[in-house]
Amino acid sequence: MAKANVLINNDKVKVTEWSFEVGDSTGHHIHEYNYIVIPMLDGELRIVDKDNNETISKLTKGGAYYREKGVEHNVLNNNNNPYSFIEIELIK
Repeated sequence: MAKANVLINNDKVKVTEWSFEVGDSTGHHIHEYNYIVIPMLDGELRIVDKDNNETISKLTKGGAYYREKGVEHNVLNNNNNPYSFIEIELIK
């Protein structure tokens, strides 16, 4: 299972560093807040949505992206090496 290291958690934002070993996943979850992801490395994540559809996300180190709340998925490390990203949840 991926490891979540919460860096900031207050009434405005929650910032979490997610670290994945080879084969790790976040587990199925639903995002309660709008969020931003900042990859810490180039690599790929396998995304399995609520309907069990799979996609591969090719990410670039520092290539931030934004998603609206309500996203429901499991995120898996699709690399042959450890992987990590920073997630910023916008609580307010």
